[in-house]
Order: sequence, then structure tokens, then C-alpha cells
Amino acid sequence: MAVEDNPISRERYGEELRRRREAAGLTQEQLAQRALMSRTHIAHIEAGRRRPDVKDARRLDRALGTDGFFERFLPALDGKKVAEHFKEALEFEGKATVIKEYAPSLVPGLLQTKWYAYEVLSTGYPRQSDEDRDKLVATRLERSSILGNFRAPEVCYLLDEAVLRRVVGGPVVMCEQLRHIAELGTSRRIRVHVLPYSVGAHALQEGFLSLMWFEDMPPIAYAEGVNSGRILELPSAVRECQELYDQALGDALSHRKSLDLLRAVAEDYEHEAQRADHT
Repeated sequence: MAVEDNPISRERYGEELRRRREAAGLTQEQLAQRALMSRTHIAHIEAGRRRPDVKDARRLDRALGTDGFFERFLPALDGKKVAEHFKEALEFEGKATVIKEYAPSLVPGLLQTKWYAYEVLSTGYPRQSDEDRDKLVATRLERSSILGNFRAPEVCYLLDEAVLRRVVGGPVVMCEQLRHIAELGTSRRIRVHVLPYSVGAHALQEGFLSLMWFEDMPPIAYAEGVNSGRILELPSAVRECQELYDQALGDALSHRKSLDLLRAVAEDYEHEAQRADHT
């Protein structure tokens, strides 16, 4: 039976892992080799700084012969409804001091308005009940509350022009969504850069990427695909992702020109909606 995820339960979980590892006569490095995990990740779990996922817990149980203990008592998210593959990234997001994201086709979750999120989460597979979809929307909107704090985190978005042009929910929804992003950029809460179609092929064209930095942990990268996502912690892999992001950012429009484009496209959607009302 899982316990509620909070700082105390994570700390206790980490203490138990350290106790059982030491009882087995293993160093963190030796356990890492047995469990096919990084030593750094095990160190963060033992310190209570990171919540292991189900696969981590199963690896630890196999490596230490603990008969499912670490899976049974895995700290669980406190009722938040998110995609399974995003759970670990959600926790990192709440601790990050700097977040930089690239979005290839859809507005990133933290920036989504209610009706944009509603449309996005009404699609996909497996299909969601109305109740589950509404919980997903509520969680997504709750996540965006971190943008109301000017002190942390610092946030930068790199948006492919496809994000602006893909019509999600119709012109009214798109107009509201793009103006919302522009307002956040104008208020200096976020920086936003649009990667125009004219750039052609670019360094990040293969999919969504999020880079996160922390006060007391090494930086990570989170890459997402179709119904899948993975956390990258290996320093060389994280540096490679950072370099790819910087390369793509170098091809993007400036913050000011990006805001101008967002406003212009939003105005086009507004005119389209007005024409539809008069037909």
C-alpha cells in the first residue's frame, strides 16, 4: 500500500533504503550497478530529494532482495491526476529554479488556458471519462500557478511556429490562448521565442524537451514522445540537450518579435471568429 507523497514520507523512504543498503554491505555505487540505476539518483532518493518511480522501486527490490517492499511503500502523488509518464517530471517542475522548454506543436502545459487544455485533454488514448478529463484540466491549471510568483522559477519557452498555427478548439480558443502567452511575456514573467517555419530543419525538431535547474540538485532534461516520457540525468546527456536547445534558440525570433507575432496571429484568429459570427 502506497503512502502519501510528502517531504517526510520521502525522507523516511530514503532512510529505509540507506539502512537496507548498508545492511547488505553495499555502497551506493555497488547498489547502482546491481539495480541498473545511477549512483546520483540513488543518493537523491536516500536524501529524500527525489521520488522514485515504480520501475526504480522494482529495481531496488530485486537488487536488495526485499520482496516488493520498496514498491509497496512507494510515496504516491497526493491525488493529482496526470499522465503516468509525466509524474516524475511534475515533481521536478515544482522544485525547479529555472525551466526552459521547447514545444513542437502544442502550447506547453504551464501556459495552457482552461479551454485550450480542455480540448487537448479531450483527445488521445486511452479515452478519458468526463470526470477524469476534468481532473486532468484542474491539475494542469493548478500547475500554472507557479507563474504567478515572480521570484521562481525563471521560465523560457521556445515555441515552434506550428504551436501558433495549429488550431485547437477553434479561433476563439486560439485567440485567448495566444494573448495569454503574450501577456505573460509582456509582464516579464516569462521569456518566449518563436522558431519560424522559415528556419526549416533545426536542432530540436524531433520532439518536446524540458530542461530544469535546481538549487540543491544537478540539472535534468525531460524528453517526451507519444504516450511516453523520460528523465535524463546523466550529465553528458543533459549537456547535449542543453546544447541542442541553445542551437535552436539561436535560430528563433527575439522575445520582442515573438510577442509581436503572437499578437498578430491572435488578431487573425479574432477576425476569423468575427467573420464566422456574421455568416
